[in-house]
Amino acid sequence: MTRFELLDELVEKGNGYLQTSQVLENGISKPTLADYVNKRNMERVAQGVYLAEDAWKDELYILHLSNSRIIFSHETALFLHGLMEREPKDISVTVRAGYNASHLRKKGIRVYQVKPEIEELGVLDIQTNFDNTVRAYDMERTICDVIRYKEAMDVQVFQYAMKEYMGSTHKNLNHLMTYAKKLHIESAVRTYTEVML
Repeated sequence: MTRFELLDELVEKGNGYLQTSQVLENGISKPTLADYVNKRNMERVAQGVYLAEDAWKDELYILHLSNSRIIFSHETALFLHGLMEREPKDISVTVRAGYNASHLRKKGIRVYQVKPEIEELGVLDIQTNFDNTVRAYDMERTICDVIRYKEAMDVQVFQYAMKEYMGSTHKNLNHLMTYAKKLHIESAVRTYTEVML
């Protein structure tokens, strides 16, 4: 197999995406990568991330590939779980407190910072609309987060999310209350769930 054939295989497995780190892990040099990107007419969509010309551009996946520490949260997580009527205007992510997120804020991304002990609470892998896998909070953690930040949210978005979640056959109220306890918002979550049930 030639180097270009190996790179073609990586692009195919990556759903049209190719990362410099993958290329180097496979023993292929940066000059060969540059030649490949040029000859295959690939687009550089982020630092060390290239996209095939016939592939769909997936903003969430690109952000995930170039920032492995982020977790999609709040309105973005609602959207990924189908708990929002339309795509959110801004992307929301959560990172560990102390993480320098100025590069994300410059891109107009809404960044929430949390203590390390709750950062991974409710994290899962989820598919974007383009079938790429990203990290986001599960439905229960997301509902807790939107209740915590209700004042900063659009009322209609909040109400729709709560109604859809409470009507979902996939909801897990035990998880919801466990998270609420860990996030110190038990009474607020109980109030909303009692009203909706």
